[in-house]
Amino acid sequence: MRSRGVTARVPAKVNLQLSVGPLGSDGFHEVTTVFQAISLFDDVTVATTSENDGIKISITGQTSTGVPVDNSNLAIKAAQLMIENYDLPKDLRIKLKKEIPVAGGMAGGSADAAGVIVGLDSLFELGLSRDEMESVGSKIGSDVPFSICGGVAIGTGRGDQITPALAKGNYNWVLALSGQGLSTPAVYGECDRLREGLSIAPPVVSEQLMQALRAGDAKALGKALTNELQPAACSLRPALRLVLDVGTEYGALGGIVSGSGPTVAFLVSDDEHAIDLTVALSSSGVVSSVVRANGPTHGARIIESF
Repeated sequence: MRSRGVTARVPAKVNLQLSVGPLGSDGFHEVTTVFQAISLFDDVTVATTSENDGIKISITGQTSTGVPVDNSNLAIKAAQLMIENYDLPKDLRIKLKKEIPVAGGMAGGSADAAGVIVGLDSLFELGLSRDEMESVGSKIGSDVPFSICGGVAIGTGRGDQITPALAKGNYNWVLALSGQGLSTPAVYGECDRLREGLSIAPPVVSEQLMQALRAGDAKALGKALTNELQPAACSLRPALRLVLDVGTEYGALGGIVSGSGPTVAFLVSDDEHAIDLTVALSSSGVVSSVVRANGPTHGARIIESF
């Protein structure tokens, strides 16, 4: 008997590298990025419901404040696209239990969309391949395919063309969260303003970073972290520079604004170092909250059927 509902668990991401090409004629930037999925998760439940109910969504969890409940929510967009593509029932209930920050540069909305895609594939026994699910996800948002893939991967194009990367080791992260999100379009716009008149080369993968990942060398990885959106995020939110300074002062192996920000991700050597930095950041007065995570971890996967 087919399940009435399923729950998928989907990870947050950090960008170990984010290189941004010039603004294209289509209004988008070509990017090259290296993603790592980390152990901060949203749980996404999709279930069948009564006929003519349409798509209903409810949102709970530590980071649920400010998440839209209308059709701008990427989880609803994912459900609508799956219904259209695979002729699924139009009446669905979606529950989001959120732990990933909203508008924090960690793909929270994209994770929820990925959870819906993987959840509906399981619920209706579609038998889609990962590539097929990632293809659906790319139509919703640039980070959705990686949220399905997980692990460590290179993203090209708009970041939605995913190639799993060879990587060893487990990495400890301390995440400094902000009480207020940053708009991704606004950060890209500020990046363009700051680079106006400059010649911008096409983005390429950092060989230094890939060598560090292949070796499982956390110290080398910390030195290789790069984000070309970081100056723009810091320009829009100057307090981020203070956050980065605290991490440097307390010996983080590396610190980086994640994606378009404002979350700042610090790579640390071990659990003891993570605790020390967490205390320092928490008492600094420059962050809203601090969480610890490790990576890499799995992409979207089913954890419950009912």
